[in-house]
Amino acid sequence: MIRAFLGALLIVTVAAAAVDAMQWAWMGVRIRDLSEQEMDEIAKRHGIREGFGVVIIDVMEGTPAEKAGIKSGDLVVAFEERPVTDTRLLQRLIGGAGVGQDVRLTVLRTDGRRRLEVRLAAMPRPVLGERISAEFGFLVREPEPAGSAAATISGVIRRSAAERAGLEVSDVILEVNDQAVETREALREAMADASIEGPLRLTIRRGGSRLSVTLRAP
Repeated sequence: MIRAFLGALLIVTVAAAAVDAMQWAWMGVRIRDLSEQEMDEIAKRHGIREGFGVVIIDVMEGTPAEKAGIKSGDLVVAFEERPVTDTRLLQRLIGGAGVGQDVRLTVLRTDGRRRLEVRLAAMPRPVLGERISAEFGFLVREPEPAGSAAATISGVIRRSAAERAGLEVSDVILEVNDQAVETREALREAMADASIEGPLRLTIRRGGSRLSVTLRAP
């Protein structure tokens, strides 16, 4: 379930660790992995041996994806002729292509197969902050309309740096690399300046305790 939850939140961005964070590429969609049932249905519908791909669940307005004609519900099955099997692979293929590059995606729709060309853009800072958080292995929930705006962890990815460091759902992040973060927006900004090549120092509140944890490079 964590994998599916993460897939629904991840924004197609991203990059290899060697890429300067400010140059990570971005397409402007939200995606998720396929369920096993969906894989079977897609294999039957399109006459292929095995169903695979990444589902587009949202296309943001004014983004490279919208300009390229990508739609919610599209199933991305190939990136420059390379099969796309899950969200993490698609992210890294996009990141490796670089900002300003034109890339070809193959998508499946109810009316057949399409090839679309997308010109990748630089990732906005708030998105970059969320992306780096996900690379370290934690997700932070949006505050409820009448709730606290604190940066509260809503998901910890299995076998990630966050899980190994002992982070838990409902931990509240107070500091990132000794920089105070009082809101989710402040956390995004701080994480946008963090490097995935080095350790990440977090100060958290868990119940009535204040703890310091260090996450190793993912």
